[in-house]
Amino acid sequence: MRVAVKIVLSDDEVLELSKLSKSRSVSVRLAERSRIVLLAGKGMTNEEIGAELGITRQKAGRWRERYAESGIEGISRDAYRPGRKPKISSRKVAQVIRLTTQETPQNATHWSQRLMAEKAGISMSSVGRIWKSHGLKPHRISTFKLSNDKEFAEKLEAIVGLYLSPPDNAIVFSCDEKSQIQALDRTQPGLPMKKGRAATMTHDYKRNGTTTLFAALNTLTGEVLGTCAERHRHQEWLTFLRQINKSTPKDKEIHIICDNYATHKHPKVKSWLKYHKRFHVHFTPTSASWLNMVERFFRELTEKQLKRGVFSSVEELEESVMAFIETHNQAPAPYIWTKSASDILEKVKRGREKLNKLQTV
Repeated sequence: MRVAVKIVLSDDEVLELSKLSKSRSVSVRLAERSRIVLLAGKGMTNEEIGAELGITRQKAGRWRERYAESGIEGISRDAYRPGRKPKISSRKVAQVIRLTTQETPQNATHWSQRLMAEKAGISMSSVGRIWKSHGLKPHRISTFKLSNDKEFAEKLEAIVGLYLSPPDNAIVFSCDEKSQIQALDRTQPGLPMKKGRAATMTHDYKRNGTTTLFAALNTLTGEVLGTCAERHRHQEWLTFLRQINKSTPKDKEIHIICDNYATHKHPKVKSWLKYHKRFHVHFTPTSASWLNMVERFFRELTEKQLKRGVFSSVEELEESVMAFIETHNQAPAPYIWTKSASDILEKVKRGREKLNKLQTV
């Protein structure tokens, strides 16, 4: 009876074969052969290896012998095979990229796979592969707005400084209003999700009124102070500032980050701040709401609680909003600001340069 070749593996060989057997960047063939050799090194017979890996005894013996003869090279010699030659030429790929990035189709604002396939004379799936490999998504568009605030750099540095290096013995609040939150009720009840079908919701709705959420995000702890009001005038803003004043230790300085909404600059608000000197207000540059960290909390509130919510009254809506804040505060997690002011200024500078070039063309 033929005796299988004995495999003795060093520690380095075991380590290398183990990496190959678990790696996702090598071929399936090489990973399987590595497992065969590892099992052979443990003294298992070809029959036992075949039963363990679900392969034939002959296959296990073949790769055992090749490893014994030539080591790693013996099991990897034919594991890497060149892929099929591409049917689409590099010239055609370049044409698709040029059309996608520099031209628009007739009677459309952007290319679809069908339109590009007709224009370039290739299949829709080929267009999709070319776009994917080059990171092109013509169906998507991102919005932007560069601030024209003359004090943009100064305001940016002050606010980013509060995020990255908050002052001692102080609390930094990122504040804003989320106005006109609608209490929407659906005209018909939706169906729950089940296998093979998404949850359903009627496209039409009934408006039951609106509310405004005033929120202050503690940038250090992630906790949120919030209150709902019918309107968002300077009176409601003052009421909210008083709530912050009562809810925070009296020996702490309070830094408020907010936007340039007229309510925040009302004479009565300025008068109140004059007599509450521990409050320091920092206004974001115009057209730079992205700099206000509380906007990230508003996004979570919208996505998790409001977008699919059904509310029969404003009271029910407000209860839902405040319940969300209460749950959030049970395990708050601060949003981590990573970009320095200099990094942001450099990016804004590049954006302005590109805009100037487009405007001069």
